[in-house]
Amino acid sequence: MTMPRPLLAAVIALAMPAAALAHHGWSSYDAEKVIKVTAPLQSLNWGNPHGTAKVTYQKRTWDVILAPVARMEARGLSKAMLAPDKKVTLEGYPRRDGTPEMRIERVTAGGKTVELR
Repeated sequence: MTMPRPLLAAVIALAMPAAALAHHGWSSYDAEKVIKVTAPLQSLNWGNPHGTAKVTYQKRTWDVILAPVARMEARGLSKAMLAPDKKVTLEGYPRRDGTPEMRIERVTAGGKTVELR
């Protein structure tokens, strides 16, 4: 016996992890406005679904959205390279709504530039 499509869709939707359903998309960032910040990170969270950090930019504390840990490591970016108080250059896009948050596309640390997306 086969399961009706609407019931199958409902079962699949209920089985999806809550984090996947709640995760934000990239459309909330303005790819037309590139931000480039060279400063030490105030903090770093090396975790999934993606790394995060905080940095001071324009006299405000900004949330920094990085890539998933596996991608950063595969491209040669290590946690040690982003340790707080080490100067890094971040290039990315700000949120459209003015929230002090940026999605990072590129990181330069320890003389190495890594593309995150």
